Amino acid sequence: MHKRLFIAIHYLEIGGAEMSLIGLLHALDYSRVEVDLFVYSHRGELMGMIPKEVNLLPEVPKYAQIERPVKEVLKDGYWKIAYARLKAKWQYRQYAHRKQPKDGAAIFHYVDQAVCPYLPSLERFGEYDLAISFLMPHGIVLRKVKAKKKVAWIHTDYTRIDTNAAAEFPVWNGYDRIAAISEEAAKAFLTVHPQLREKVMVVENILSPDFVWERAKALSKEEIDREMLCRENEVCVLSVGRFTEAKNYDNVPDICRRMVKKGIPVKWFIIGFGGDEDLIRRRIAEQGMEKHVIILGKKSNPYPYILHCDIYAQPSRYEGKSVTVREAQILGKPVVITSYPTAASQVNDGVDGVIVPMDNEGCADGMAAFIRDHVKQDAIRKYLLGHDYGNERYAKIIEHLA
Repeated sequence: MHKRLFIAIHYLEIGGAEMSLIGLLHALDYSRVEVDLFVYSHRGELMGMIPKEVNLLPEVPKYAQIERPVKEVLKDGYWKIAYARLKAKWQYRQYAHRKQPKDGAAIFHYVDQAVCPYLPSLERFGEYDLAISFLMPHGIVLRKVKAKKKVAWIHTDYTRIDTNAAAEFPVWNGYDRIAAISEEAAKAFLTVHPQLREKVMVVENILSPDFVWERAKALSKEEIDREMLCRENEVCVLSVGRFTEAKNYDNVPDICRRMVKKGIPVKWFIIGFGGDEDLIRRRIAEQGMEKHVIILGKKSNPYPYILHCDIYAQPSRYEGKSVTVREAQILGKPVVITSYPTAASQVNDGVDGVIVPMDNEGCADGMAAFIRDHVKQDAIRKYLLGHDYGNERYAKIIEHLA
């Protein structure tokens, strides 16, 4: 008998968590499990990467409204969903007025609480052996899916986001297990919810080297050069990720300016999308870095670009565990990351990458020194290409939970 798995995610736009899910789906043993994938809104470049063995459940219209612009939700007649989302926004503003949070992560709880009553049950799809909520808010899978066991995922450094811990605790506590993507992410979560220690386990982002290399060879160097051309004397740096506060791309133009001032002929390309794009473009103009910092926008397949860069950089303010850093390592690219709290779980400094200071001047100094150190770069490349970064074994943990 196959074990039945239900997995839920908002959409499949390009992002670390979304790529992690694709990795998990490709690693599961379909002779042992059958998977129903529920994507709230059937959108995103990664929809085409869903394995053929996965049963993609039909889109349920009310679920598709959870993250659409409220004006569009109203226009299409989903009045109750629109009301719930406006109510959640008002409740979050009250919370923010009292607590002055440093980010907006707490809004997930209020959206969860307000919208759930207006969403239809998903029990019509039957009972599952295991249900997985892959992204916050996690109350939906907890309340709407019938399953013998349920698992919720943590993808970030919980000490760096502000949540209403007391209010969200019952949701986390309702799950049988809580999966963190690294030991450091698990420890950070437990500083906020120490009572949940027995439920927390580590399931790293699952990546298949064969899958990454196959996708990386989909475009030729000539095709990449049309967008990411670097002259022979120029250093091609690449970053991939959502344009959010966590990724710190708004500071890339200043870091790049400092490197150029030190005589480093760098071109820093950024693949991604998100709400901070206008801010990043404004910073590029302010720093006069139009010829050195280039936004490439969304790419359904970023791997060929990673394969053809000289150095992969992740200048984040915080991370759970960066999927793209691991993908770059699989492709043998020297990586530079900033010293965010979980950095040591991602890179063994000087062995399979380099960790540089978080501040702009320190980051520029560290990157400049690494760019000049060709011996260290070659040693890291050699180590990476001789090291197996595949971790499909983590899929077995999920299979055995069912």
